[in-house]
Amino acid sequence: MTRLFVEPSGESLALARAELEGAVAALGGGLEGERDGLVIVRLDAPAAASLAGRLALARRCLTECPGASLAAQAGAAGADGRTGAVRRLGRPSAGGSDATVREVGAAYVRGGGRIDLENPERAFWIVGDGPDARLFEEILPVDRRAVRRRRISLLPFQRPVGLDPRLARAAANLARVRPGDRVVDPFLGTGALLAEAAALGARVSGVDRDPEMVRGALRNFAFLGVSAEAVVEGDAGAVELPGPSNDFDALLTDPPYGRASPTGGEGAPELVRRVLPRWAGRVRAGGRVVVVLPGGPDPLGPPWCLQRSVPVRVHRSLTREFRVYARYPNTIAKLDVDADPPETAHNSDAVSAR
Repeated sequence: MTRLFVEPSGESLALARAELEGAVAALGGGLEGERDGLVIVRLDAPAAASLAGRLALARRCLTECPGASLAAQAGAAGADGRTGAVRRLGRPSAGGSDATVREVGAAYVRGGGRIDLENPERAFWIVGDGPDARLFEEILPVDRRAVRRRRISLLPFQRPVGLDPRLARAAANLARVRPGDRVVDPFLGTGALLAEAAALGARVSGVDRDPEMVRGALRNFAFLGVSAEAVVEGDAGAVELPGPSNDFDALLTDPPYGRASPTGGEGAPELVRRVLPRWAGRVRAGGRVVVVLPGGPDPLGPPWCLQRSVPVRVHRSLTREFRVYARYPNTIAKLDVDADPPETAHNSDAVSAR
């Protein structure tokens, strides 16, 4: 097993931790806890190599350098002669005024390495202070720019109800989506959730009553280089998908709230309570349902158990709850409610106002 240390990003710490837990579980690993703001992960080596590519709400994956002291760690790391950069986690641009950063850089050079702050072959991060400080090497950077390139303002079909791709990817990870899984969204919208699930290798299907949304979601899929097994126009409470419509591995959805997206004259809570159980009933035992809601009562009852609810403030007074349900017969689930403090919950790039 490989031991990794993951730095979650600050848009929403609670959702970042929940996303990481789901992604690691999907890869067959587990979490060990936290240390100095890093989440400790154990994964098989092949799975560890793919972790960073799954995450949207993280900054980097690190491994701890061996050695009894910072100088010993840096010297041993420099022995291969490659270029490197040394920074302090949480203060990456303060190296010139940080005596410890300078000392570790000097030890790296004494060991045989070279410092290159512009295009280093290796990136090292100092975590902690004083005698407890340790040196980590960044082995898996999270490509946060790739996620930003998928934001709704850059897609061919744009609506203010479009879910930010960081949040959509986090939802797919909460559902523990794996390659080959069958995933359904009965409220397709702009296709953001299914696009992220498809990017993780899932086979996706969606339904929307608005023909413009159906056409637009397909345009966005083509632009993003993903495809759907089926996309159907119609009332998700009655319409059927072509082919097998049972045994989905996950359901991901961001239902219309009746403000910026229409509900066909039906109240938003009533619509969700009518439609969601129908499709959740087609998710296999052990699968997950992830629903993004503005609050209110649970739209699912037994055999579905609410496992986690993560509130995230996405814009000013608008808060969304990422609710995770699992179907375990004869099991009473423990509710895990995660909340961010106001200063870390704000997501400046999210634009949905359903």
